[in-house]
Formats: sequence, structure tokens, C-alpha cells
Amino acid sequence: MAKTISTKTLAKKVINHEKTLILDVRNTDEFDNWKIEGGKVEIINEPYFNLLDDVEPVSSKLEKDKEIIVVCAKGGSSEMVADLLEEAGFTNAYSLEGGMKAWSEHLEPVKIGDLTDGGSLYQFVRLGKGCLSYFIESNGEAAIIDTARMTDVYENFAEKQGIQIKHLIDTHLHADHISGGLSLANKVDGKYHLPPKDATEVTFDYTPLEEGNDIIVGNTAVKVHPVYSPGHTIGSTSFIIDDTYLLTGDILFVKSIGRPDLAGLAEDWVGDLRNTLYNRYKELSDDLVVLPAHYSFAEELGEGGKVSARLGDLYSKNSGLQVEDEEVFRKMVTENLPPQPNAYQDIRQTNLGQITPEQEEQKEMEIGPNRCAVEG
Repeated sequence: MAKTISTKTLAKKVINHEKTLILDVRNTDEFDNWKIEGGKVEIINEPYFNLLDDVEPVSSKLEKDKEIIVVCAKGGSSEMVADLLEEAGFTNAYSLEGGMKAWSEHLEPVKIGDLTDGGSLYQFVRLGKGCLSYFIESNGEAAIIDTARMTDVYENFAEKQGIQIKHLIDTHLHADHISGGLSLANKVDGKYHLPPKDATEVTFDYTPLEEGNDIIVGNTAVKVHPVYSPGHTIGSTSFIIDDTYLLTGDILFVKSIGRPDLAGLAEDWVGDLRNTLYNRYKELSDDLVVLPAHYSFAEELGEGGKVSARLGDLYSKNSGLQVEDEEVFRKMVTENLPPQPNAYQDIRQTNLGQITPEQEEQKEMEIGPNRCAVEG
């Protein structure tokens, strides 16, 4: 029977920038659409059906004693290929448990830093989709921003530290992944916060996010300060945490900027996007540490898996912030767009509470990359 490796073990390798060799045996079109990436990840694609008779098509690319992690869609084909590799003398072949489906759901907590009076800020990195969520804790209370669908990870994290989750916050109405904010708020008897301009069609009660109304986490008042910053959606809201961190949602990323078209209103929202990026954020301190809701490129994973950058540095390095001509900017963000995220319309309806897909269907809806950025 093939040896296996967990998504958690693989995630540690990726965020710690360890050399990792992956043999992806999915069909080439699936591989080209979405794959495991990391700063020191080497990946080979050879479809499973080419390896049914023997592993000769890849044997010359592999070393007998080096670790090889075999990946497929759900874990079955990769186990068979790992067995074939072992029979051929490759002694360190492993199958990724659950395949890309499991990889899509794994969340890895990374500590960003300490906050006022002993609080902490964690970034939960969803390596399989490039999604980032945030866990703010202070004096036994927590707020989670842009909660992923897999809420048990946050619950277990809070329980181990003796923390009560009080606030669940979405920076905007997501179109690339299903929010776990409302369901977790209902489970822990917490408040679910959403920008009201994104919530005009929701079917549930929520607490409106409004600029000037800080959310207090813990008795020592770690302030979560909302900053209205439309452009990706009409309601997109950023947050300043502890006067140190700027959570930008899907408006600004480390190496790109947010797309304005996922509600079909790119021409209407491009002006808002430009104003947020070129005016609103310019009013903020250059020393704020930008923490986005996504990353698109493996090189954005910094030390220990952190995805962050100083705001002032982004104004000198991020190409999306260098376009002075407004018409050139408008053309860039309306014409230079990647394909829409998988099932994005159904995901939006789910997050509005208009449809309630079964869990397995929700998993399938989220398969694939996030695609929330304008391509550079």
C-alpha cells in the first residue's frame, strides 16, 4: 500500500520554503488551470493514463531516493502511481491524502504579530486557493475576518487557546469562495458583520459595517477600524488593526490589484477602485502593513508563509499603483482580466443566502484558483 502525506505536512513544507518535488497525475488541462505552487516547489505533470503500464515516462525526471509527492484530484490515482513508483525502486514516493480536493480546503495558521496588551493577529493561509483570513484575539475574545467555509479550523484554534469567538466579519460579499462567517456566527452566538452596500439582497440578519464604528475585541480595546474602500465590490471595506495593520480585502494585493467585474459592473466600479487605490489609501500611513484577502503568486509567500507588505513599498513596487493616466487604468482593469472564478455566480448567491447547496456541492463550487486579481 502506498505511503501517504497529509495536506498539513505538505503545507508546512511549502510555507517553510523547503524543496518539494510534486508529480501531478491529473489531466494536463486540469493541471494548467490550477496546481500546487510555492517558492521551492518543483512540479512535473504526467497524466495518470500515461503511467498505467509503467512509470518510464517520468522515471528519467526523478531520483530513486528523493521524496516524490504524487497528487491527483481526490487521492485515488495518486496512490496507485505511488505504488507503481515504489515497485520501480523509488523508495520515497508518497500520495497526497485527499488530493487537490483536500488541498483546496487546508488552512494553515501563521502568526503575524502581537497586538496591544497581549493580543495577537494570525493569518490563516489557504494555500490551495490563495485565500487569506485573519484571526484577531485579545483578552479571551476573537474576531475573524473573511472566514473560510471550513469553520472547524477556527473553532479548534480558539478552543485550544481558551478564546471565545465574538465577531465574524467579511470585507465584502465574496464571489470566489463561500463565506463561513454567518454559519460560524450562528454557531458561537456571535455577530456577523457585512458592508450594507453589499448586503441589499441578503436573506438574513447581519450587523452593518460602518466607517467610524470600531469593533472592539477584548477588554483592552484592540480596535478594528473600518475604512470604506469600494472598487472590488460597491461595499468593499478595509480595516485598520491596532494602528499597525491594513486589511485590504480584495482591493489591494502584494503584487496586483483587485478586479471590479465579479458582479458584472466593471465599468461602474472602476472609478471607485481607482479612487480607493490612488486617493483613499494614499491618505493612510505608509508604514501600515498591508494584509490582503488573497495572494496570486508563489513569491508572495514570505518568511514562515506570511503574505504582507508595507503600504509605502507597494506604492513604489506594485504595477497596479503606477498607472497615472486614468483612461489607461480603466482599460487595464476592464480588459486585462483573467477568467471568472469557478461557479462565481452560485457562490455569490450562496453568500447572499439565496441558495443553500449541499456540502459536497459547495466543495465542488470552490475548486480552482481564486482569480480575484487583475492580471499584471
